[in-house]
Amino acid sequence: MAKTQLNVRVDEATAETARERALERGVSVNRYIEELVERDAGEVGHTFVEAAADFMRSYESVFAEEFPEPVHRESEGRPRT
Repeated sequence: MAKTQLNVRVDEATAETARERALERGVSVNRYIEELVERDAGEVGHTFVEAAADFMRSYESVFAEEFPEPVHRESEGRPRT
């Protein structure tokens, strides 16, 4: 994947913490920041999926009334799975 340079400004305490945490993990500061962003993005995705599941549970009966499940016929000669 192509890399893009991103410049950010943080206070010295934050920069030092990032350096220390990266060193503890044995990765570069760049990789440490990448991992933080990836983890944060994953949490957002997970939160979205949980919210969608809660929505579906809350409104399941409404959807069931509005969109009844179609009846599926088994194809002849095809084993059931």
